[in-house]
Amino acid sequence: MSGSRNCMSSTRALVGKMIERRASNDFSPVPQAPLSNFRMRNYQANTTAFGVFRIGNLIKSTLLMLGFVCSLAPASAEYKIDVGDVIEIMVARVPELQRRVSVRSDGSISFPMLGTLLVAGLSPSEVEAQIKASLATRVFRQRMSDGRENAVTIEPDEVTAAVAQYRPIYVNGDVSKPGEQGFRPSMTVRQAVALSGGYDILRLRNESPVLLSADLRGEYESLWTDFAKERAQLSRLNTELGDNDTLDEKLLTDVPIPPTRKAEIVRVEAEHLRTELADYEREKTFLRHTIKQADEQIKVLSEQNTSEEKGVQADVEELQRINELFGKGSLPSPRVTDARRAVLLSSTRKLQTSAQLMQVKKQQDDIARQLERLDDLRRIKLLQDLQDARTRFAQLRAKLQSTGEKLLYTAAKSQLVRGNELKPEFTVIRKGKSGGDRITADYEFELEPGDVVEVSLRFDDVAGTDNLAQSTEFAMQKQPTTVDHEPASTTAAAAVSASVPVPPRDVGPSSASAKATNSHASQ
Repeated sequence: MSGSRNCMSSTRALVGKMIERRASNDFSPVPQAPLSNFRMRNYQANTTAFGVFRIGNLIKSTLLMLGFVCSLAPASAEYKIDVGDVIEIMVARVPELQRRVSVRSDGSISFPMLGTLLVAGLSPSEVEAQIKASLATRVFRQRMSDGRENAVTIEPDEVTAAVAQYRPIYVNGDVSKPGEQGFRPSMTVRQAVALSGGYDILRLRNESPVLLSADLRGEYESLWTDFAKERAQLSRLNTELGDNDTLDEKLLTDVPIPPTRKAEIVRVEAEHLRTELADYEREKTFLRHTIKQADEQIKVLSEQNTSEEKGVQADVEELQRINELFGKGSLPSPRVTDARRAVLLSSTRKLQTSAQLMQVKKQQDDIARQLERLDDLRRIKLLQDLQDARTRFAQLRAKLQSTGEKLLYTAAKSQLVRGNELKPEFTVIRKGKSGGDRITADYEFELEPGDVVEVSLRFDDVAGTDNLAQSTEFAMQKQPTTVDHEPASTTAAAAVSASVPVPPRDVGPSSASAKATNSHASQ
């Protein structure tokens, strides 16, 4: 199909060139002697007729020769059956034998009265000829509606075999709906792209260096804000460890974020510091007040215990006196019983007071220990928070550096591609004798069954990404002093690198607070 079309176009072009070339030449010599007007007109007419006659003969011979060549071209480029094709076989007068068979993975088909037939690598005409030769003179017994059998002898001209369904093609890459497509004769790359929904412009926009640079710029600014927060938190933790109550308001001077945001971050951390210190002082005051109340309660209980002990002693002496009088018969027995009850009651009260006094003393000891551990627990918590904050700070700094390098590269690349048009590139992977052959194609390239079309959208002038990366890396390492004779990529990268700040390395506290931190940690 494509070979005959290309042959005809070449024939037309060749005949046109030959006519132009022959028309520009003289077909007979110019007479040397002067002629009369009548003889000159006869001479010119004869010359023109002779030239036309020669051109006609030349065109006829050329067309005959090229027609013969073009008749041979399709035969040499005829389609070959392969795995996945569907062949429809029909036999006249025998509708029972009409069916479609698929070429199996081993390149063969199965058909009644033929068995297994190897067809892979053959042209459709060769397959039809082979099936005709195999079915010729075969007798098919046809059962009639009345139960009788009718013997039908198959003739070669009654058998037809043709490709009913070709192998699908596959479109992959920057298209909206990549995947499998049914093949149609004379199908071109343009038609395959159209059936795939056109180009995937949305994905291209998402990967556009201009938009990607804007996204990275937003992420970069957000990372700087988190960086400032973590740095302020580190300063607050070191200030608490150093037993200070004020936060340095100039700790975010070198951070490239708006001043209002800096002031807000410092204000929040300073308020957090004041709140933590105030809560710590309230906790200490509460524990001390609780210890003082326990001292007063112990004093009262001690006095009550002494009084109860005196009361028990008096009740015991009274019981001894009553027992002596009861032995002499001066007092009745109920008085003895009452005295014993009084001794028991006073002893119980003394025991209760002693137990309450011991409980209050134990609570006082626990609160005193809690007051002693309050500073240690607070310092341990601050050191743990400081370690976590430093880890997050280091991670943020690494992210900032990575995002800054990406921003530098994409920003330089966006300056290069801004204003350039999209250029689709097509690569057709076709099965050959030595494997898959990669063919560079255009819109009008005719496909064959089983082809894989890879579509890639690129910017027209952006092809040397390695050179861009090298120039970007060079711009990051060294700022140029003059750009009069530098390439565009280096100039763009250098211009962008000036707007991408580098995260500062001073992430720790001052030397005094650091020494305090180390001394507290060693304790």
